[in-house]
Amino acid sequence: MSKVLANDGIAQSGIDALEKAGFEVVTTRVAQEQLANFINTNDIDVLLVRSATEVKKSLINACPKLKLIGRGGIGMDNIDVDYAKTKGIHVINTPTASGESVAELVFAHLLSGVRFLHNANRDMPLEGDSQFKQLKKSYANGRELRGKTLGIIGFGTIGQATAKMALSLGMKVLFNDHHVKKETLTFYFFDGQSIQFEIANSDLKTVLQNSDFVSIHVPAQKGHVIGKKELGLMKPGAGIINTSRGGVLDEVALVDALEDHLSFAGLDVFESEPTPEIKILMHPKISLSPHIGGSTVEAQERIGMELANQVIKLLK
Repeated sequence: MSKVLANDGIAQSGIDALEKAGFEVVTTRVAQEQLANFINTNDIDVLLVRSATEVKKSLINACPKLKLIGRGGIGMDNIDVDYAKTKGIHVINTPTASGESVAELVFAHLLSGVRFLHNANRDMPLEGDSQFKQLKKSYANGRELRGKTLGIIGFGTIGQATAKMALSLGMKVLFNDHHVKKETLTFYFFDGQSIQFEIANSDLKTVLQNSDFVSIHVPAQKGHVIGKKELGLMKPGAGIINTSRGGVLDEVALVDALEDHLSFAGLDVFESEPTPEIKILMHPKISLSPHIGGSTVEAQERIGMELANQVIKLLK
């Protein structure tokens, strides 16, 4: 019987599907430094991870019996993918499973920013009873998203899901992507109706200069994608959201831009994760969440089933 270690957890639906197909599923959370020993001692064939566990060259070398490595989610930066493949190990991920969840979090941050909810939620418990009228005055000049332009950097599954939500709210959408020239988005509604919407690529400068808000959806990179120069191109009063990877947005330049011309930022990921800089955490113009973009009940169910189906297809 093949054994699967889901080291960062897996939805029950995924466990059920794997067990039905004859796999034994282990959900013990093994510390990184003890992982190789656990895999070898317990004859683990399949290692499933999310973002917490790293599967680097040293671990791959130490575990010659591994047949498959799976990443629940889209980013593969915690796995030495190419090296694993040279060892004949299958490497899989679930690129479409968390798109809707991340897109909804983008709008949670956007709505929080334009209506000052991140600050109101800090101030109301402290001063809501004594300074109600003053707080009402302070937070009364919010903005609507309808009619504004959202610029999307990176137009893969998550960028496209974000675009659909923007369009459904009556926003205009611009996007920049190195690989996508034009995309047709299909909207499916609850009553079976659907409509299609065609949208074309714009260069990065055009997107940054013409967007009221910018949302970043690119993979992990070696350097910053949005730094001082790019932030300087954005409109006065614009906002920026990063739910992709820490490090693609220059946080030092971001703080300067927030003090200069940007109105707010929303961050789900951080350059120095898992210990974000205190200057970022305490900044009154930044809406914060602890890297939970793809972490919804529904996304975890989809991720579990997608991983299970791929494991079964490849190893059975």
